[in-house]
Amino acid sequence: AVWDFQHGIAVGDIVYAKKGMHKIIGRGKVTSAASYDPARHSYRNVRSVDWDYIGLWDNPEQASIKILTDITSDIGHVEQLEAIVTGETDIDETDALAALPKYGQADFLDDVFITETRYARLRALLKRKKNVILAGPPGVGKTFAAKRLAYSIMGEMDQSRVRMVQFHQSYSYEDFLMGFRPNASGGFDLHEGPFYRFCKEALNDDQDRPYFFIIDEINRGNISKIFGELLMLIEADKRGQELRLLYKNETFTVPPNLHIIGMMNTADRSLAVLDYALRRRFGFFEMTPGFESEGFQNMQDRLVNSRFDALVTTLTHLNAAIAEDPGLGAGFAVGHSYLSPPSNFLKDQTAPEEVDGWLHSVVEDELVPLLEEYWFDEPSNAADWAEKLRNALV
Repeated sequence: AVWDFQHGIAVGDIVYAKKGMHKIIGRGKVTSAASYDPARHSYRNVRSVDWDYIGLWDNPEQASIKILTDITSDIGHVEQLEAIVTGETDIDETDALAALPKYGQADFLDDVFITETRYARLRALLKRKKNVILAGPPGVGKTFAAKRLAYSIMGEMDQSRVRMVQFHQSYSYEDFLMGFRPNASGGFDLHEGPFYRFCKEALNDDQDRPYFFIIDEINRGNISKIFGELLMLIEADKRGQELRLLYKNETFTVPPNLHIIGMMNTADRSLAVLDYALRRRFGFFEMTPGFESEGFQNMQDRLVNSRFDALVTTLTHLNAAIAEDPGLGAGFAVGHSYLSPPSNFLKDQTAPEEVDGWLHSVVEDELVPLLEEYWFDEPSNAADWAEKLRNALV
């Protein structure tokens, strides 16, 4: 919370002060940068706020128990708060939309290390199927690529039209779409899940504006349990059709402008194969290490470090050995994200010893333990490749 208070808030941001999880007591605009006041008895990190509304209002949604929460992307909640506190029913988004950074194919290829041909194929697949799964080994940047793919199709970095959740073994229909949750009085309230709310946002917007729902670790959840009757509605040719919901006496539809991007890790042995019902409704795109892509090579040229170059070559040979191993395969390859340097390394004239220290840490603290796990039953093989990786940095 302190970090967000210091770095996540900017002058001009709108903040709401809450009392507990159910009351709003003020609305104001931030007018100063963060500072530290040691003279205060508590809450020494401070900012100045011009409080234009002070009072007591019911919060239309239960607030997070966190001290500080960013609700920028929850447009529906923000609109409700503005209407209740200020009396204004619409938010003027003209300035905000004009300020959104542009993002296109060239930006995607510069950020995500795949070829232009593969990007065109991925984009076409998502537009045709509406649903796509990015599958690949750890470290190929699946989550990073999913968000950038959404931005590149939108043509701008509009975070309000991107929503992300992560599946796990306990995730359910009630978490995903809607379900009953206990309240403070001992009863139960019907709570809408993130997919329900996001579908409503997409449906109420211009249908030519695409929306993207991203699901991390999609194969960790019980798909039939989580999606329920939605398995039919997410099909590309069933978009716009309506079904009556289990918990609410209303019909529901998945709008045509909503796209679903899932990610799955092919190197996780603990996961079962995907539900065939899900497999039929999604297109699959294999994410592979991008050491040979133009984007990665451009980054490599900017870094200008012979040890980095040698390590890239060694990892390329290592991935070939992993792909040929009958107990592993290409799904266990080492991704290029392991060798994506901190951004300041490319912006500044970083000292060579600092780059070397980072490379040694990557090898000893990330790659060697990974190989020891891969070849736990062949320790000599793991040791041989660990030695080759270390030799690349000599």
